[in-house]
Amino acid sequence: MNVTVVGSGYVGLVVGACLAETGNQVACADIDERKIGMLNEGKSPIYEPGLDRLLQRNLAEGRIRFTTDVADAVREGQVVFIAVGTPPDEDGSADLQHVLAVARVIGQNLVDEKVVITKSTVPVGTASKVREEIEKHTDGTFHVCSNPEFLKEGAAIDDFMRPDRVVCGIESEGARPVLEELYEPFVRSGNPLIFMDIASAELTKYAANAMLATRISFMNQIAALCEAAGADVTMVRRGVGSDPRIGASFLYAGAGYGGSCFPKDVRALIQTGEEMDVDLSILKEVHETNERQKKVLGRKIRTRFGEDLSGKSFAVWGLAFKPETDDMREAASVTVIEELLAAGATVTAHDPVAEEVAREWYLGDRIEYAQDEYAALSGADALVVVTEWLQYRRPSWERVKAALEAPIIFDGRNLYDPARMRRHGFEYYPIGREQVR
Repeated sequence: MNVTVVGSGYVGLVVGACLAETGNQVACADIDERKIGMLNEGKSPIYEPGLDRLLQRNLAEGRIRFTTDVADAVREGQVVFIAVGTPPDEDGSADLQHVLAVARVIGQNLVDEKVVITKSTVPVGTASKVREEIEKHTDGTFHVCSNPEFLKEGAAIDDFMRPDRVVCGIESEGARPVLEELYEPFVRSGNPLIFMDIASAELTKYAANAMLATRISFMNQIAALCEAAGADVTMVRRGVGSDPRIGASFLYAGAGYGGSCFPKDVRALIQTGEEMDVDLSILKEVHETNERQKKVLGRKIRTRFGEDLSGKSFAVWGLAFKPETDDMREAASVTVIEELLAAGATVTAHDPVAEEVAREWYLGDRIEYAQDEYAALSGADALVVVTEWLQYRRPSWERVKAALEAPIIFDGRNLYDPARMRRHGFEYYPIGREQVR
């Protein structure tokens, strides 16, 4: 099948590479010449495990190509995915200008019947706007569909290749066989290909992310209660998560969620509710709880060292919002580091892959960057753990203790056991657990 993917960001690249891997002829189009140049050399502009290998193999075998000629790519595709960004507007709603710009190009270049699939995360009602924009420029036949992505950064290839479900919103039966053929290689193990109306599909994506964000914020509120009551949030999580009606996923207390999805999608869903006069007060509290949670580590540090941190130095382990990605959008690390700098401290950070992103977009040269996690510790007054990379989970405590000015750790992801920290002689400040003074 000839497939066109417009937008070569995180979602578009994963979709294009995985569809090419199953034998489709894929054209990925983007107006960013620098990005397309990198991709034609087999280099991904984003960090995602396994993506470079897929791109290089399918480039070499002629199943995928990258172009800045969006119109040409649209004309050749039987299926056209819209996978451009939908950044938050000032009021929190999703900005649809890029989605509708692609719809306009599709309408202007509709030379035969096409299935147009919105893959970008968009609010309910967007498919109707896409259809209206295409119809302004053509009388040709096309089918508009909603096919939301459920890709976890750091595991996106596996999520696409072995999905737990594929959601397809359709408005005509003419699109169903095309989608069935396209996704048949990925649902052979029996996980469902779920067809529904378009509005339900559009809302499913937002509702799923909002539910996961709610679980995280709920557990972070419980963590605050645990600290006040002398309880251990990890024990509470085990007890609660063992209930099969609840499950253990996304019940980890920590320094707050970030990334490209949860913060943006929660705000967009709140805005949609306001536009439709529906009270989504639960989600408003989810968002506000998360914003407060990002400041918990900074508050713990100032409680320990005082409000004025002039002359103090801190080592930070982790910059990305989660492991296995270089994405720092809405990352808790940025909030923590900005608060430390504002209080007069100096910061040396380490992250296995996100240093370049931090330098270019978020922190610049206001902090130091270490080549490895131990180098970041040298002379620091304390270690602050913000991202749960695997290499941080079992460090050499002898090296950590020897490098720090004082053996003090603030753990924003509850990686370490308080009893073990006590045995190793550390002062330890986790989230919702026993502090070791």
